[in-house]
Amino acid sequence: MNQKLYDNLIRYILDHQERFYRLAYSYTRNQEDALDVVQNAVCRALEAYGSIRNPDAIHTWFYRILTNECLRLLKTRKKDARTADLEEADAVYYEQAYHRENVDEELDRLEPEVQTIIRLRFFEEMSLKEIAEITGCNVNTVKTRLYRGLKQLKETMEEAALWVN
Repeated sequence: MNQKLYDNLIRYILDHQERFYRLAYSYTRNQEDALDVVQNAVCRALEAYGSIRNPDAIHTWFYRILTNECLRLLKTRKKDARTADLEEADAVYYEQAYHRENVDEELDRLEPEVQTIIRLRFFEEMSLKEIAEITGCNVNTVKTRLYRGLKQLKETMEEAALWVN
């Protein structure tokens, strides 16, 4: 059974590596960091494959590992940013229109749990049930965090639009 489980995990990783990279890149927005995150997640998964209780849950089990690795990197970055020049971090720049980069920046300002839910829902097109399994939350908590995060994004973008006009 263990060899079959290991082979299924390898096949799953190989078949979905582009999706993993895309999710990691949505967190890091840096090619090297995204590749590192995926590599770390794959290593952790291969080391811990024996802990999979349900062989049919490889998808959610691996995404949990991957999102935790992404959040771990962001936490490290946040610690590093605290030592950086605070004036530079507080500078505000307004543009005429919102671009993908602006949305990513606003998404980064949300709580990590909310970011994860929005990224999995819209970037990975996962169902709320799948997201609940990955995050370890119940579906109602996922819905609440999703709608709260979307509302915050909308308000922030509307506020920025007022500055432009």
